[in-house]
Amino acid sequence: MTPRLQKKYQDEIRELLKTEFSYVNDHQIPKISKVVLNMGLGEAVQNPKIIEDAQKELTQISGQHAIVTRAKRSIATFKLREGMPIGTSVTLRRARMWEFLDRLISISLPQVRDFQGVSPKGFDGRGNFSMGVQEHIIFPEIDYDKIAKIKGLNITVVTTANTDEEARSLITHIGMPFRKSGKR
Repeated sequence: MTPRLQKKYQDEIRELLKTEFSYVNDHQIPKISKVVLNMGLGEAVQNPKIIEDAQKELTQISGQHAIVTRAKRSIATFKLREGMPIGTSVTLRRARMWEFLDRLISISLPQVRDFQGVSPKGFDGRGNFSMGVQEHIIFPEIDYDKIAKIKGLNITVVTTANTDEEARSLITHIGMPFRKSGKR
């Protein structure tokens, strides 16, 4: 079964983008190639159990096994040695990616208290969009009573768009609620 958001992209959004940017070839139409979820956990240096909990919670959120990311080099100021676990990460593609984006846009983001929209400043100049979630408990998969500590989460949407304008249009058509200009 095709995810709802993917079907919307194939049926409606592709044609909208094709006319909006006057693409000649269908392969020029930008698409979302992957979504990367990342939890950076600096406090894991003192408490290694935090990594296990974060890995389990990120697996619940994404529906895919999360991997542990390790330090690439030693930093004495942070008491960090090369190879120490410092976070968890998961890369979503295809159906899982579309289902996650659908849950993020339609269920999780509206649960954020005083939600004014996502900051439109998260584009990197190459057509990719990154945003941060301050509390991972906005996802319905997380049982609030079973977590020890509320953690932040970075979400990166990687697209095939060449410019930020194309990527912004793609992500807006998908349904991402961007904040209106003039607000923080």
